[in-house]
Amino acid sequence: MADSSFKPDRASEDEGTAGGAETEPVADVPESGPTKSQAEPAPAHEPEESPHEPDAHEPDEHGGHGGHGGHGEHHGSESFFMKYLWSTDHKIIAMQYLFTGMGMALIGAFMVYVFRMQLAFPGMSVPGFGHVSPAEYNALVTNHGAIMIFWVAMPVLIAAFGNYLIPLMCGCDDMVFPRINRLSYQIFLLSSIVLIASFFVEGGGFGGAWTAYPPLSAKEQYSLTPLGATLWVIAVALEFVAFLLGGINFITTAMNSRAPGMKMYDIPIVVWMIVVASILFMASVGPLVAGAVMLVFDQTIGTGFFDPDRGGDPILWQHLFWFFGHPEVYVVLLPAVGITGEIMTVFARKKLFAYPVVLYTVFATGILSFFVWAHHQFIAGIDPRMANIFTVTTVLISVPIAEMMFVYIATLWGGSIRLTTPMLWALSFVGEFLIGGVTGIFLGASGTDIYFHDTYFVLAHFHYTFVPIAIIGTFAAVTYWFPKMFGRMMDERLGKIHFWGTIIPFNMIFIPLFVLGAAGDHRRIWSYENFPELARPEYQDLRVLATVSMLVMLGFQLVFFYNFIKSLASGPKAGRNPWQANTLEWTVPSPPPHGNFATLPTVYRGPYEYSVPGRDKDYWPQDAPS
Repeated sequence: MADSSFKPDRASEDEGTAGGAETEPVADVPESGPTKSQAEPAPAHEPEESPHEPDAHEPDEHGGHGGHGGHGEHHGSESFFMKYLWSTDHKIIAMQYLFTGMGMALIGAFMVYVFRMQLAFPGMSVPGFGHVSPAEYNALVTNHGAIMIFWVAMPVLIAAFGNYLIPLMCGCDDMVFPRINRLSYQIFLLSSIVLIASFFVEGGGFGGAWTAYPPLSAKEQYSLTPLGATLWVIAVALEFVAFLLGGINFITTAMNSRAPGMKMYDIPIVVWMIVVASILFMASVGPLVAGAVMLVFDQTIGTGFFDPDRGGDPILWQHLFWFFGHPEVYVVLLPAVGITGEIMTVFARKKLFAYPVVLYTVFATGILSFFVWAHHQFIAGIDPRMANIFTVTTVLISVPIAEMMFVYIATLWGGSIRLTTPMLWALSFVGEFLIGGVTGIFLGASGTDIYFHDTYFVLAHFHYTFVPIAIIGTFAAVTYWFPKMFGRMMDERLGKIHFWGTIIPFNMIFIPLFVLGAAGDHRRIWSYENFPELARPEYQDLRVLATVSMLVMLGFQLVFFYNFIKSLASGPKAGRNPWQANTLEWTVPSPPPHGNFATLPTVYRGPYEYSVPGRDKDYWPQDAPS
């Protein structure tokens, strides 16, 4: 039964100590103690924060991390620059990624506002921008897509939450390679600066679509943005290097720095998802990095790797791009799926249904993702016999993804559901993503794709997969882990206003675009006034509806930012475990001190032991002795 009146445990405003029963000793622990080896220190599971522990809002004043080694850096007297801009602390680096990604999201949102206004009201002066030329329209569409995928979804879902959660959930003090971690963010920040700079060079920003197909992207006489195109490719390549470095840390830390007692099936599912996503990225990005180098050479020194007039092959770029591009969908999808799983188990008070099956399904999805890329090329002239093969693999990969979604639905069955703001985002992720999956079946069939290719049907399908990932997944994670990250509770009422003000307009934006796509409405057209068949009033009315809905959706994001800032400044203090969850990050102060754990935790069970029969409490932290 759903319970929307759930009140999270909060810390005392005066004392700042952990609130609620989650910090009390487990009532029904046998006196014989744990059955696992006691060679390691006992878990930090105390009735209240000990006086010697670092304060939740102050850095650890020990030379290392939390009393067990660390990196030998003294954080008690650091300058602002060294603490927040040159830090090797995984939590600070996570915040750097998070806030940079949020800043890039604002830029991407402004771009979509401008070009949607041009589509709905062609030729008008867009408030805050002015008249939109065809070249500016192409640049806005191109960079909106690139920013939301490479500079929002990846840094927030993988880098920010991967950095923040993996050490805390695995029970260690930091990433294995903290300086490489710092370098990863610095290269990512450089890539962001290069991308933004590309808008201000002669000719303006690159406008050859986020897929950068040559010869449009390779020849300046076609793209009309010689320097902007090159800077765009360099920015993407730098971003890939940053995430290669980050992936090394995620995989190594999760595999080698887990707390004593944490076996493979004891690892939280979101950690597994981020690790598998990192492996997919590392295995798929190499060919595209090589292709990017070749494309820059074509643009700058006159080579002809992708120029058919000089013996090159523009289709080669499509293969290189999509061999990376389709695993990339799962690179950002899997962390969002993991985030959703963590939230659903907590607020359904249920064990994750079929945890091992989900894990094997993730591995199968990762392998299959390398065999579906050519469904993006059904009309590119590939052999029709190969198109049939890729149709089959595309339909096959929908099976494990659907299985994961239905496992989450099974997790909800019979649970004591609490409709908190994070839970609403998690539930909407499943519902909205299933719409994206169902509509993808049409595009995975080579016959129907011939008609739908490059229409607004593709665009709507893509946004029904990527908005749940990049937007809904991010809001779910932020609202769930905000108390742990910042030590404050967000306003639930404002959170739910923001939720409904985002979800309803989102559907009103993209459902009309399915209709337009089925009518043959081709995307990347600056003004439909040049195409009388597509400029009919009933079609233009749908474009206006989608644009107005987009304005409403963007307007409600102000509610989120107000809630975020207000909660940071004056939200109720959060205890260690306000959601009564089991994973290790909820056993440390909120926010965690430098070094995370006062003593190294020991893990005694899996992360999803909720509503266990015979227990007084409906949760059972991983580090509580049994």
